Amino acid sequence: MRSAFRPLTRRGLLTGTLGSAALLAAGGTLAGCGTKGAQQTEAGCVSEDLSGTEKKLAFSNWPQYMDVDEDNNAKRPSLDGFVSKTGIQVTYTEDVNDNNEFFGKVQNQLAACQSTGRDVMVLTDWMAARMIRLGWLQKLDKAKLPNVEANLLPSLRNRPFDVDNHLAVPWQSGLAGLAYNGRVTSEIRTVDELLTRPDLKGKVTALTEMRDTMGLLLMSNGHNPSDFTANQFDDALNKLKKAVSSGQIRRFTGNDYAPDLAKGDIAACIGWSGDIVQLGFDDEQIKFVVPESGATLWSDNMLVPNRATHKANAEELINYYYDPAVAAQLAAYVNYICPVQGAQAEMEKIDPELAANPLIFPDEAMLSKARVFMALDEKQEREYETKFQQVIGA
Repeated sequence: MRSAFRPLTRRGLLTGTLGSAALLAAGGTLAGCGTKGAQQTEAGCVSEDLSGTEKKLAFSNWPQYMDVDEDNNAKRPSLDGFVSKTGIQVTYTEDVNDNNEFFGKVQNQLAACQSTGRDVMVLTDWMAARMIRLGWLQKLDKAKLPNVEANLLPSLRNRPFDVDNHLAVPWQSGLAGLAYNGRVTSEIRTVDELLTRPDLKGKVTALTEMRDTMGLLLMSNGHNPSDFTANQFDDALNKLKKAVSSGQIRRFTGNDYAPDLAKGDIAACIGWSGDIVQLGFDDEQIKFVVPESGATLWSDNMLVPNRATHKANAEELINYYYDPAVAAQLAAYVNYICPVQGAQAEMEKIDPELAANPLIFPDEAMLSKARVFMALDEKQEREYETKFQQVIGA
């Protein structure tokens, strides 16, 4: 059953509150990231697995990122199915409201090689990359993840921050690209159109998420966001700066662009595929476009932190959600890109219209134009975020 558009989406929670205060908070956490005491190694921080005797699991996720029974919000059909199938009791908590905020909750324990009380947590690529850099995650046993090995989309394998696919398994994915309201403007195909077309002046928004906005601008200049230089970043930033100075861009947003786009208060924007799927249910004139130069592909990832005591149980959960039938059940509710091959055929049985939606099940042509943003080291992360925030006026 397709859900109605939910104004407070998971992606909005990620970036809707980002501003100068959030940047300072991010800088504060980053400042401690490189300290010697925060780094851990596999040999130096050993975790004990009690899965053999304890059939339980603690799972931290974002709000509205799990299928819910429409008649009883206390029921989560796919998760309830896992409990019934395995006998593993799951404590499911929606306590990831912002990547940096969540980092603040767990950093002291993980830096000290102590338990966070969580066995699985779902975090976005760049935060997963930071935790990998710090040595705060347990390596997953691929032998216990046959569904992941068989069904993970090729475009999500060997990502820059986890080239061996040992530490982070996508929960859901999405694209950042262009969106427009066909009731108030004509079709747009390129980032340059968005940033320069006279009829769009003052009717455009872009995202406060640096990796998505800058990833698109890098590609519009012919550069690869998965592998770029500081000079290439600065060139793309200068293009953004011109669009801000000229008044082409009205403002920068989290997913609060969605109501404005629906009403026609803005004509076009940089936006997220999951939001546009939801808007499109109510108005087919709201369109998402993969720019001719390409889109950014992001994921939220299932991670097992150090000192989690139910790693094998966590691996069983991760593997379960890579069963195509289960993945389709989840995707029918959340409407982001399903990272599981084979789920599209299963979605045909649930909702043929959703199965045909390229923003949930992109074809190879679309995915071939999508790029994951480069893994940044601590210095790069601080430098690029600071430059970007200065341009967007956060």
